[in-house]
Amino acid sequence: MAGRGQMPMMQPQVIVLKEGTDTSQGVPQLLSNISACLAICDTIRTTLGPRGMDKLIVDSQGRVTISNDGATIMKLLDVVQPAARTLVDIARAQDAEVGDGTTSVVLLAGELLKEVKDYVDEGVSSQTIIKGFRRAADLAINHIKEIAVDTDRSDKAKFRELLEKCAATSMNSKLIGSQKEFFTKMVVDAVMRLDQDELNEDMIGIKKIPGGAMQDSILVDGVAFKKSFSYAGFEQQPKSFDAPKIVCLNVELELKAEKDNAEVRVDKVSEYQAIVDAEWKIIFDKLDSIVATGANVVLSRLPIGDLATQYFADRNIFCAGRVSKDDLDRVCEATGCRVQSTTTGLTAKYLGVCERFEECQIGGQRFNVFKGCPEAKTCTIILRGGAEQFIDEVERSLHDSIMVVRRAVKNQTVVAGGGAIEMEVSRYLRETARQIEGKQQLIITAVAKALEVIPRQLCENAGFDTTDFITQLRARHAQDPERYRWHGVDIEEEAVTDLFAKFVWEPALVKTNAIASAIEAACLILSVDETVTSQKSQDPMAGGQPMPGRGRGMPMGGR
Repeated sequence: MAGRGQMPMMQPQVIVLKEGTDTSQGVPQLLSNISACLAICDTIRTTLGPRGMDKLIVDSQGRVTISNDGATIMKLLDVVQPAARTLVDIARAQDAEVGDGTTSVVLLAGELLKEVKDYVDEGVSSQTIIKGFRRAADLAINHIKEIAVDTDRSDKAKFRELLEKCAATSMNSKLIGSQKEFFTKMVVDAVMRLDQDELNEDMIGIKKIPGGAMQDSILVDGVAFKKSFSYAGFEQQPKSFDAPKIVCLNVELELKAEKDNAEVRVDKVSEYQAIVDAEWKIIFDKLDSIVATGANVVLSRLPIGDLATQYFADRNIFCAGRVSKDDLDRVCEATGCRVQSTTTGLTAKYLGVCERFEECQIGGQRFNVFKGCPEAKTCTIILRGGAEQFIDEVERSLHDSIMVVRRAVKNQTVVAGGGAIEMEVSRYLRETARQIEGKQQLIITAVAKALEVIPRQLCENAGFDTTDFITQLRARHAQDPERYRWHGVDIEEEAVTDLFAKFVWEPALVKTNAIASAIEAACLILSVDETVTSQKSQDPMAGGQPMPGRGRGMPMGGR
């Protein structure tokens, strides 16, 4: 028979990837990704809850940030492991969508992966785990929607009280927790001043002034922004008006040197003078058209030069150039004026009004303040404090509270915080899992156990006996789900109590979004079984070295 006794032919090795490319695949790669995510979770684990610790982070440029906000910490961490970056993304998404629960969503995602790590190691298919995760997510979210308490908006006083409770709950774990009574009123007032249909949080300006105490912070019913750079003649302008007319421009009111604009060839001195006169005439025409509208306050995104500043001062008009876009938009929103990109055809109908405008001293800085705005659907919070890092953290804390109150207004359902809702959902998933056959029962039970990470970490950070508290919570929620539904960890009383009765409330959307995001992130990480890392991307000099040849400073050979 042909070929009998011959040696088998060696199959040639096919090289598809560039030499030096690192490839990892299979179960070891999955376990490596899970371990990386758990390392990220351990970093922010201690920041959860009212007794959570802060993190001090120094970036590559030496900037110092002190924060216990999950999204801020995740953003500042220079995470290089590709799978672990997924946790950074879900923290940012939670912050953008809801504003609070950023630490919880990362911890929950990490705990989900930790619970199924052994199953992955034992050879359970990732798709089986993913299917169980998604089924558990649907069960959990539907249960939260069923038991969430609807808020009554007919009684405005009670509805405002509810919003203050939601704001206070989000502040409990922040640096401003000791002053939450002062700031909750400020946050709710700020949100209620917005357009209740849009609730655009960008219309709430937050300005920071170092110095003073936190209690010196104020809420301006209108617009306030820091005085911009001013030219000579500014001191002669009036600094306050009653019922002023306001014009907002996107026009440069400044004379430029001719050499900066164009090159003009002239034969006579008179021709050069004609060019200069034409430029002066152009700017004076602009200024005359502004004054003709009867405006008392002139604001512009572009510079207002010394000539225009003195011109306005001579006519008792206040002006400010280089105003930021956000501040100018809020002035327009509050006063009813519209930004004009030209002075041609400028009339009084484009002007805005307010009851009073003044430039005042706040701390060591000058602020332009517009009060009594008729179209006021905006406001400004001016924060005071000792150190810049401290004020930055106060700003982040207020942003989270504003987002929570905003969501509470839009979505009128609330649940109890303090780990109560997590324990209730965990109980529900355990009971439901007993009725499900196959491996899905194990996965749903693993999700139920992972949800306990929130109350467990709250106890651990507060220094309580974690085992004692968790067993109490499990027993109560199992004994009588109706009676003990809202029982969670009371940090102040160091006990397991009804947190709904104690007004520890959170919008239901915070919890449903956190569970959905955490499970989607866990599914994404479990669905990756191979990582291909190009050697070129790891080389810091890659792409930075010029290729030899003409035009690169290399000598031309053969010439």
